Amino acid sequence: MKRLLFATILLLPFAAMTQKNIDLDKFRFTAEFRSLPNMLVDSSYHTYSVSVEATRLMQGYLANMDPEQSIYLEGWKHLSKDGHLQVMVKIEDLIPESFSVKERVEVIKDSKGVQTGTRTMYHQEVVYTFNAFAEVNDYKGAHYKNIPLADRQYKQVYSSPEFAIKYMAEGYFLLNSLAITEQLFKNCVTRAVHYLSDQLTENFGYGVATVTDHMWIIDSRKDPEYSNHRNAFLTLKDALFGISANRPLGNFREQVQPVIEYFESLKKKYPGTGKHDRKIRYASYFNLAVLYYYLDDPQAMLKEAGGLILNDYDSRDGKAFETSALRLKKQFEESKIYTRHFAIDTTTFRGPLEKATGVAINPRGF
Repeated sequence: MKRLLFATILLLPFAAMTQKNIDLDKFRFTAEFRSLPNMLVDSSYHTYSVSVEATRLMQGYLANMDPEQSIYLEGWKHLSKDGHLQVMVKIEDLIPESFSVKERVEVIKDSKGVQTGTRTMYHQEVVYTFNAFAEVNDYKGAHYKNIPLADRQYKQVYSSPEFAIKYMAEGYFLLNSLAITEQLFKNCVTRAVHYLSDQLTENFGYGVATVTDHMWIIDSRKDPEYSNHRNAFLTLKDALFGISANRPLGNFREQVQPVIEYFESLKKKYPGTGKHDRKIRYASYFNLAVLYYYLDDPQAMLKEAGGLILNDYDSRDGKAFETSALRLKKQFEESKIYTRHFAIDTTTFRGPLEKATGVAINPRGF
């Protein structure tokens, strides 16, 4: 009995050594694609115009800003008037609501760090509100969307410079009200313009997005797939880097087909239920799901997501991929645009009241 036990103990280290271990590391890459609109409009619409209306009190401040030219809708042509989509911005008064003086006590120390006294500094705080909103209609009068840009429920605070004399702080805003109000108004309008541009592009436009993503690549040098795995990723990384939102994918899938076949082969090559094999299969499903996302193939991505769940190694990633694939598929079906890689030449677009002099590129034709 003792001899048998001793032999078993001697064999344990050998058994442990035969258990394969594998490390996966995140390898990052960049990719580019075009966003698709959340709201559908007539497919012949390609131009927009903006009008801005301010109150009489704010009109003077607005005169030097020209916000109409700063509001953009990516993938559309901006016209000075009479666009297919017409954005009407209404800007209300900037209103100071309350005034107060705050103080700050500063400790004075000598060169040795010993406190020798205190000094009180004062500054004025002004609570103010601002309101603005936009309406999006088409040139026929159909209403599409209301976009709040600022709300009076959001209280903003202006702080004056500090003064050693309290009454100087108390009268600072009153003495400089025109200049301060102008600057605060410009800041509010600038923020509103940026927000409106983002909302217009999100809802109606075709913005260009550059993202950083990752794949899981073997980082265990002793693993037999170490070199092939890394080479496959480098091939994909270079290929994905070459993708442009402004060019169709073309034969990109054929270029990366050898890599797709390699990752597919690993699923069959390592069918075991041990951790090593499941991690290799996990990387294959994961990497292919990511690749198909940037290939604009949500159906293939769904298949990999399902395999990732059944593989039972970090199945949460599979469920997240399912959600992303279904979202992309729905976006394609609703927009009738089945790719996120196409060129848009806005110079060819004409407004509804302009005489066409060329053929406009319709992204829905891709």
